[in-house]
Amino acid sequence: MFAEFAFPIFEQSIKDYHIIDDVYQEVKNPYEKGTIEYLLYAKNWVDTVQWHYEDIIRDPQIDPVSALDLKRKIDASNQVRTDMVEYIDSYFLQKYAAVQVKPDAKINTESPAWAIDRLSILALKIYHMNEEATRAEASAEHRAKCQEKLNVLLEQKQDMFTSISQLIEDIEAGDKYMKVYKQMKMYNDEELNPVLYQNKK
Repeated sequence: MFAEFAFPIFEQSIKDYHIIDDVYQEVKNPYEKGTIEYLLYAKNWVDTVQWHYEDIIRDPQIDPVSALDLKRKIDASNQVRTDMVEYIDSYFLQKYAAVQVKPDAKINTESPAWAIDRLSILALKIYHMNEEATRAEASAEHRAKCQEKLNVLLEQKQDMFTSISQLIEDIEAGDKYMKVYKQMKMYNDEELNPVLYQNKK
């Protein structure tokens, strides 16, 4: 059950981040480098930092220069996030390389790693919605509304556990096959973003 295996690692990353709660803090990944646990922790850490970047940039009083710097950090973070998803997919591709794919096997709309990416973001939503549902200084109405939303997120978590497990089981059985497309993000590429390549002239 890969999703059930990954989710506590995501929760640990989120909890560790909030000990200091600073986007500039050093990452202290507790897992051995080269393991899937290390990669999952690192992946969620990037997601967690970006979550807080997105909070900061919405400050109506933010200095425009600081906002521009932060926007560039978000762009860089998005690229790292995409790269990490591709590393996780490489893990699955290698793990199931010897599977005999059935002639009538089907392809899924997303790879296992992109589903795990959504699970990582869901872990963040659950953490922060729980904070709001239990925030002492908030009104009872606010807490009740957030608890309702939290209940939906927890239901979604169970559904994602099921669907990710089913996808991986289908891949293991050869009923579905993986086909991974390297993400072709254009906005950071000086050869593909018109603003960047026109400024090079």
